[in-house]
Amino acid sequence: MSACTSCGACCACFRVEFSVYEMDLAGGTVPASLAHELNGNTWRMNGTGAVPIRCTALTSTVGEQVGCSIYPLRPAPCHELTEGSEACARARSKLGLPALGTH
Repeated sequence: MSACTSCGACCACFRVEFSVYEMDLAGGTVPASLAHELNGNTWRMNGTGAVPIRCTALTSTVGEQVGCSIYPLRPAPCHELTEGSEACARARSKLGLPALGTH
């Protein structure tokens, strides 16, 4: 089981911005109901633009058990952030979660 399914810190710490071409209305996969246009070319996941951040696709409780309601359809920034990466460690630290590999 991935640490991601008991974490969700990245979904509660980072803005998620991506190309309009990732939107389902432009032939991509991200549902238009879960994002909003910033300008003609850039969209942002709802819930990630203001503090407190919480992506609208995030389900359940951060730090306990989480999921992504659009996991197979998620945008590139979500695919690119990997478990154990520097960004992962920053998000976990910001939310008071222990670093991966520690108890």
